[in-house]
Amino acid sequence: MVIVDFILHCDEYIGTFINNYGALVYLILFLVIFCETGLVFLPFLPGDSLIFAAGTFAGIGELNLFYLFILITGAAIIGDTVNYEIGKHFGRKLLNNKKFTIVKQENLDKADALISKYGSTAVFIARFMPIIRTIVPFVVGMGKLNYKKFITFNAIGGIVWVSLFLCLGYFFGNIPFVADHFSLIIITIVFISVLPIIYAFIKGKLEKKAK
Repeated sequence: MVIVDFILHCDEYIGTFINNYGALVYLILFLVIFCETGLVFLPFLPGDSLIFAAGTFAGIGELNLFYLFILITGAAIIGDTVNYEIGKHFGRKLLNNKKFTIVKQENLDKADALISKYGSTAVFIARFMPIIRTIVPFVVGMGKLNYKKFITFNAIGGIVWVSLFLCLGYFFGNIPFVADHFSLIIITIVFISVLPIIYAFIKGKLEKKAK
């Protein structure tokens, strides 16, 4: 699949974008992160891996780290906010529409479980969980979570998330081993990110069997 290839080799794609489009690569990165966080039906777009890869190019001077931080953080915060508003105003109608499935039920259940356990803090925690980070703002929007609480955890989560992966890419992305095994590093990042989901799933299954 194209999207899987993009996720695993996003360093190559970003390199191509820089060569072909120059400074427009900043806009491309902004739009991808905005869509991944802001459009509930696009949770499969790369987030962690793309930010990490962008950081590696900043590390070799191809991109400006400050511009990346401002634009990607902005995209992440604005994206979650748009997602929240979509959930708030249209969430129930979209989920009740039988003609198409906008979100898989299993992903909704995982987001609900996270919110039930952590409350508004789930908005922050979800930032580090692929797919779930796209679903949670939508779900809390439907639940009418207080906007001040939402925007606070949204902003803090966006800043920490982008800072973490940008810095990882900036300082470690160009180490020879990392550069030579980029796909393996990305798979490891994704695996670590989904570990909480796997843990919660297994724990839930075990608790059901124990009852």
